[in-house]
Amino acid sequence: MSIIDTHCHLDNLQYQDDIDEVIQTALKNGIEAFLIPGADPKDLPTAVHLSEKYDEVFFAVGVHPYDVDNFDLEILEKYVSHPKCIAIGECGLDYFRLPKNEEEKLQNIKLQKNIFIAQIEFAKKVKKPLIIHIRDASDDSRTILIESKAEEVGGVLHCYNASEHLLMLSEHNFYFGIGGVVTFKNAKKLVEVLPKIPLEKLLIETDAPYLTPHPFRGSRNTPTYTNNIAQKISEILHKSKKEIENLTTKNAKALFKEFNR
Repeated sequence: MSIIDTHCHLDNLQYQDDIDEVIQTALKNGIEAFLIPGADPKDLPTAVHLSEKYDEVFFAVGVHPYDVDNFDLEILEKYVSHPKCIAIGECGLDYFRLPKNEEEKLQNIKLQKNIFIAQIEFAKKVKKPLIIHIRDASDDSRTILIESKAEEVGGVLHCYNASEHLLMLSEHNFYFGIGGVVTFKNAKKLVEVLPKIPLEKLLIETDAPYLTPHPFRGSRNTPTYTNNIAQKISEILHKSKKEIENLTTKNAKALFKEFNR
């Protein structure tokens, strides 16, 4: 049994008291490697520390759409050359919590787009794949990814939102991160779309400590629960859990080459 959690926020404060136990428990339960995405630059020192302490932990540098005001390319450049930094992101567009004032709303959208494009260009410069966050912004995200030629480095659509408009990005070197949402009772759209994703483009993630899969909803998520996600995917695709583990691990190593060492 071997699974790679391609998106888990192990630098989150929810783990500050027991992070070593969380990682050790996951390792004992077949989790082979972990990727900590960048969200807010202030969290990077913790991610770096964990990556240096554990051979199995890697990290990315990037700025989440909610943290665009903290975007500082100099900080990202400082950490991107670290041997355990293997991706750029999570970056992207999130229109879920836009300001109500129309002028402020438009300004925020423009800022998000500019910072998104800047991180795509940065990824192309340093030749690292992207971790993409998309919420209520599928059309704009797809347009930016294609027009910016993001396929040069490729990446993963983190927490894939089941938008069929984004499926064609599989042809542009993008993978689809499937997490705990697939186990939710109201995830009918994702369950319907999942079989349409090319098998060679499927990845598993938890987004821990968020989006805890059923039947553990309401508690803190951990990478160990990738097992529950793999099980649900196997049921939907009518494959064995072992097949899904092998498939998604192979895919993760194809996208993030450093997992192969």
